[in-house]
Amino acid sequence: MTRTHQKVRHAPEGERPVYTPVTAAVSVEQALKILEGRWKLLILFHLFDGKVLRFSDLERAIPAISQKMLAQQLRQMEKAGIVRRIVYPQVPPKVEYGLTGWGQALCPALDGFLAWLEQREQLPLAAPKPTKLSAGYGATSRRHKTKSPD
Repeated sequence: MTRTHQKVRHAPEGERPVYTPVTAAVSVEQALKILEGRWKLLILFHLFDGKVLRFSDLERAIPAISQKMLAQQLRQMEKAGIVRRIVYPQVPPKVEYGLTGWGQALCPALDGFLAWLEQREQLPLAAPKPTKLSAGYGATSRRHKTKSPD
């Protein structure tokens, strides 16, 4: 495999890259861009567990989505490599949608989101009150202090 730059390479099998706060934020932002859209997560949940559904089955499963929006969201997920489109050469045309291996790998991550959401009811929502040491920038700023004349 040729590289476009020395720093661009694939991690060896089984090794995860080491993230800094900045690289982690960038990577999470990229993941969220792939999944952004009102209907994508709902479509994914209908296709989990190896389900293969026709376009009309997805329309029935998500009655509030328009045909145009469903087609657009499926096209975007297919382009991203999450959904595979299976076209059968017959008349009338038959098209089915299923998840790729990478799309199916999202299942544990989304289960993690659900577990995180369940914790909301169990954990306090309010942030702890700041102490004098962690009061922030405004508490120790000198810009508001005036000099006394000597």
